[in-house]
Amino acid sequence: MNDTFVAIDFETADRYRDSACALAMVRVESGKIVHTEHRLIKPPRKYFEFTYIHGITWDMVASEPDFQELWPSLKNVLNGADFIAAHNASFDRSVLNACCKKSDIEPPSIPFECTVSLARKEWGLHPTKLPDVCRYLDIPLNHHEALSDAMACAKIVIAASENVA
Repeated sequence: MNDTFVAIDFETADRYRDSACALAMVRVESGKIVHTEHRLIKPPRKYFEFTYIHGITWDMVASEPDFQELWPSLKNVLNGADFIAAHNASFDRSVLNACCKKSDIEPPSIPFECTVSLARKEWGLHPTKLPDVCRYLDIPLNHHEALSDAMACAKIVIAASENVA
């Protein structure tokens, strides 16, 4: 497994991929978590369809920066990373790309690794929803809290690299 990676997790307000309302990033170097970020984001629309999943409301993010304002202070977390890890990486990659596009920002060119695929390959797990993988690996999880999800994702990659399960 590569030396440096960043696990990410987005929560979205609605069905549109540009509606990120929370972002967490967990940087791992040589198998150790060295940095975490968790930020609320003001999405482009006030409509919140997924509050029932993550608990985030418009009132909680109305005075937060939007993605365009926030990303310059966070993108350095990715410096030197070999890959970005996410559980169901196609979702988080599409949210990152949509938010970058809406903000006229060049998306990072770092490849994504999916911990769903990793869990299936390393441990033959099915189902591979994040709570299932965390239960198997005994990783604490407060599902749909972005930092907890990103931390769990980082720990899945670390466990696979150590082959401890």
